This record gives sequence, C-alpha cells and structure tokens, in this order.
Amino acid sequence: MDRIDEEAQQPAPPVTFTGRKTLVAAAVAVVLIAGALLIRPARTGDDARPPGPSERAASAVGLGTPAAAVDLTALVADREKQVTRHPDDVASWAVLGSAYLEQGRRTADTAWYPRSEKALKRSLELRPAEQGNFDAMTGMGSLANARRDFGTGRKWGELVRAQAPRRWTAYPVLVDAYTGLGDYKAAQKALERLEELHSGLASNLRASQVYRDRGWREDAVVALEHAGGAAKTPAEKAYVLFRLGELLWERGDAAEAMGQYEAALRTDPAQAEALGGRARTLAALGRGGEAVRDYRLALGRTPVPQLALELGELLESLGRADEARVLYDALGTMTKRGGTHGVNESVVLGLYEADHGDPSAAVRRLSQEWSSNKSMQVADALGWALHKAGDDTAALEYAKKATEPGLRSAEFAYHRAVIERGLGDEAAARRHLQEAMRTNPRFSPVRSPLAKEALEAVGQPAQGGPENLQPRTPWVEPELPKPNKPKPAPAPAKPKSQPQPQPQPRPRPAKPEPEAKPEAKPAPKASRAKVEQAQPERTPEAARPDSPDAEPEREPRPEQD
Repeated sequence: MDRIDEEAQQPAPPVTFTGRKTLVAAAVAVVLIAGALLIRPARTGDDARPPGPSERAASAVGLGTPAAAVDLTALVADREKQVTRHPDDVASWAVLGSAYLEQGRRTADTAWYPRSEKALKRSLELRPAEQGNFDAMTGMGSLANARRDFGTGRKWGELVRAQAPRRWTAYPVLVDAYTGLGDYKAAQKALERLEELHSGLASNLRASQVYRDRGWREDAVVALEHAGGAAKTPAEKAYVLFRLGELLWERGDAAEAMGQYEAALRTDPAQAEALGGRARTLAALGRGGEAVRDYRLALGRTPVPQLALELGELLESLGRADEARVLYDALGTMTKRGGTHGVNESVVLGLYEADHGDPSAAVRRLSQEWSSNKSMQVADALGWALHKAGDDTAALEYAKKATEPGLRSAEFAYHRAVIERGLGDEAAARRHLQEAMRTNPRFSPVRSPLAKEALEAVGQPAQGGPENLQPRTPWVEPELPKPNKPKPAPAPAKPKSQPQPQPQPRPRPAKPEPEAKPEAKPAPKASRAKVEQAQPERTPEAARPDSPDAEPEREPRPEQD
C-alpha cells in the first residue's frame, strides 16, 4: 500500500501533442460530423433566426392562410427574380401564382388574377397535372373560387383529391367550392375529411363557415376562437378578429362587433375588410358621418362592389341622393372591370338592379346564375328580383330556398316577409318580420325602417286565434261508428274418442240425526202412569206425522199381567 500511495502522490507527466496526433484527431472529428449530417441533414427549423418576410409569406400561401402585405410584396419580388434566372423552376412558378392570388384577395384588385392564372399555367406546362403538380392544381382551384367560378374550383379540387386523397390542401378548395355551389352536404363531408387530415387555422376557418351556413352560430364562434389560438402572424390574427366581428354583426350585436373590428385594425392596420365592417356598425349605431368616412377609406384601399352598394344606400338614407348616385355608378364600373378579369359579380349587381335599376334585367342575370350556382345568396337575390318584377308566386319559392337551409340572416327573412305579404299571407309575413327584427334590428339603413313599418302595419293577430279556427256553429257531438262485434272463431273439429263414463251424481249429505236422549230408568207402574198423565207427550221431530221421515205409528202392546 505504501508503494501505491507514493506513486499516486507523484505528479503525472505532461501531455504533449505531436503534429501527427493532432492531424489524426482532426480527421476523426471531421468524419464524425459528416456522419451526423448524413444521418440527420440540416432542417429549416434548426436556424434560430426568425423567418424573413418572403419565408413568412411563402408559408402562409402554402397553408392557404392570410399573409401580410409587406411579406407578400417581398415574396413576389423574390419569386420573380427566381423564375427570371430559372425559367423552368416548377415550384417557383406555382408559388408565384399563389402569391399573385393572395395579393388580389388582400387588395381587392382583380388585375392580379390574370397574372396568377398565367404563372400557375406555366407551372402546369412544365409539370402537367398527370405528373402530380399538386401545388399548381390547388392554386388553380383557389383562383377559380376567388373569381366565384365555383364549378371550376370544384373540378380542380376533386382532381387533386382523386390523385392524392390524403393531401389536405385540396379540401379547403372543395369546402369553398361546394359552399359556393349550394351543395352544403358535400361541404360538410369535405370539412370532416379536412379535420381528420389537418388541424390548424385553415380547417378552423372552414369549420366556422360551414357552421354559419347551417345556422349553428355558437359553434361557428367556437371554431373561430380555435382559429385565433392557431393564428401566428398579425395578419392571421386580424383576419380571425374580422370574421368574429362579422358573426357578431349578423346576430345584431353591433357594439361587440365594433370591438372586434377595431381589434383587427389595431392588430393589422392594413385590414381593409375590418374597416368596412366598422363602417357598417357605425351606421347601425346612428353615427352616419363616421360611417361614411370609414366606407370611403375602405373603398380607397379595396374597391369592393358590396361596399359601394352599402355606402350608396347609407347616403340615400341620409338624404344625399346625388352622392349615392355617384356610388352606384362606381359600382357598375367595378363590376365591369372585375368581369374583364374573370370575376363573377352577378349577386351584387342583381341586387343593385332590383332595388335601384331594372328588375327585369336583374331577373335575367340571376336566373342565368342560378342555372350553375344554387347557393342561398343567389336564391335570395333571385327571389327579391322576382318580387320587384311583380311575380310574387315565383319569388316565394326562391325565398324559401334561401331561408330554409339554416342561415340566420335578417336580410333574407325581410325579403321573404315582404313577398309573403304581397301574396296576402299576413301571418307568415308577421312571423318572418319578427324573425328579421329579432336577428338584427339594424341590418340595413334603408330596409330596417321599412321592416319596422311593415310589422306595425301587419299588427298582432286577433284575440282568440284566427277566424278559420273559431267554430261558426255550436259544437255537436259527432256520431261515432259502432265497433264491429268480433266474429266467433270456428270450433275445432272434435277428434273421435271413446265414450266417456257418465258422471255420478254427488251423494246428498245426510242430515244430522238428533242426539238420543238418555233413557230414564223404569219406574213403577203406578208412578209411571202418574207421570204420563201429568206431562204431555213430546213427539220428536223425526216422529212427527208431517215430517217426511216419520214412521207409521205402532199400536201399543196390551199389558200383560
């Protein structure tokens, strides 16, 4: 042990590295690092730096979610440079086409749509749909839906689904297309498949849309809340807040809707849709001047025909008919420009013509749209145009198609009530006017006052119920038919059997005999005679002459001496 302790206390020799050893160690380290990279290559998420603007926009475009305007501009510039340097880059052409589409949606400038179509078709030329160019195919379906050409959007979505059933990006396209075509059952099935394959912002947004169309407003709000939790960028969160404001506005909560619109504008000041929604709620709250200001700001950023129609009707309600006419003319210009870029604005233009133009032209336009697109919006617009043209009977059929699937819309209920009143059905008109006022009492600056006046004119039903339910003559009990007596079932045939013995009569029970009295001791003759003379003779019941059991009397024997 002493030797071991002495060796442990001795200092260790210094470590020296020669050039040869250093070279060998470096070579081993390089080999190990190369092997690790081969086993697990570097990934995008390994970079600790935050993604740049073009990367953020590319991710949003690929997921089908909103992207910020600055990020979209950076992505467009980057992909344009890429395809200029590499004209045969299939993926870059598809991304560029989707970026153009998102620019057109965000700015409401339909001039972006032809550019998007050109880029996407170039990608399909380089790699056809038969070879699985799914990004370009999905982009073409989204572009068709943005143009409201839902039939074409359905074809592209179904083509992607047929080739790759588990590719989830095809199902948002199908949900939008089926909804636009009025096939709400197919939209529900596509949504269920989307939720099985993917959970996130895109699926939650479509779920809210489907639930709203079914009339499940609470479920739609919950789906949007989940979408808000899945949103990551300010643009995505602002869009979710805008959609929440739309749901609150539709159910008549103008003040709460205002809060959601303002929150969306604080999150993303470039959210022009939220600016239009705030203008709508300001008009409902009686702040007409502020509403006109916000409408003009929104139209300056996004020239949407629907906003022009709403602002024109607001100005008309404020007594500014000349300014309203300018907006109506601008609406016609917008729809014509959109038509040149392939956008279908038949519903908005038909409603404008029905209320402020030629109702017959609106009927022709919307009838043609109905032949290919049977959504609730087209049905409502066509029914209203037919009413304005004087055909309430045909209008009622389309009004029913607009209100019966489940969407809770004060505008739709008001249109149906006016049509029913024109047909003389005041009870149904009263019911749907009350529904419109209950859903959103300030749904339009022009039609809301008319709905209130119509409801007051229709009034309440008379006491005691409608006249056709009150008996005109005293009630008489009706003669009810007598029930038929059941027929006796036929007796079954008796089988041949041996004669049965005759039943024996039951023996009659014998009457109880009276108890025999104890015999008295014989007395002397003299005394016995005295007793018989003193006491009368008692005849027992069995010995009575009238008794059936009485025996014949016997003569007394003569006494012998």
